[in-house]
Amino acid sequence: MSGVRAQQKEKTRHALIQAALKHLCAENSFSSLSLREVAREAGIAPTSFYRHFQNMDELGLTLVDEGGLALRQLLRQSRQRIANGGSIIEVSVHTFMDYITRNKNIFRLMLQEQAGTTQELRLAIAREIAHFTNELRDFLIVERKTDERIAKAQSDAIVRIVFSAGADALDLTGDDLRKLTDQTILQVRMIARGALSLHNTN
Repeated sequence: MSGVRAQQKEKTRHALIQAALKHLCAENSFSSLSLREVAREAGIAPTSFYRHFQNMDELGLTLVDEGGLALRQLLRQSRQRIANGGSIIEVSVHTFMDYITRNKNIFRLMLQEQAGTTQELRLAIAREIAHFTNELRDFLIVERKTDERIAKAQSDAIVRIVFSAGADALDLTGDDLRKLTDQTILQVRMIARGALSLHNTN
């Protein structure tokens, strides 16, 4: 019986997460969502919300954590596939853009709340961005034998450019999205070549 209850609890928790994501859009930020609105969309009573999350902030933190983790896992997998040939920059940027177009509301949440009014969410988003930067830095140091100082600057510049492109990608489709993706790949390659040049002159 306890296993059935656990499954039901997880199902309701997932329904709350999906309900919050459904209401996020350019005109409707996470901070403007109400607990009642999310509970109603998930098909539960507002009081039942507290069986799954302490408050809306905890729900927001969960969205940031799960969204960031899912994207980092995809990028790790894309780097592993490079062993079979291909450009790590091209594969990684395409993976990132594909994730953004499939998960617009999670990325929109990160963009909107990055400078939002809730400190916990701001810090959580900053941590997620730091995770991306640090994982790329470590890859450059270990796999590309890049100097640590250069790797740090390179990873920071790449993450800033790619996240900025992700923000632009939210409202693009078709040829416009492909052009943005190609431009982002070119920009990242320019940074990589500049970093390599610096590394070779040290």
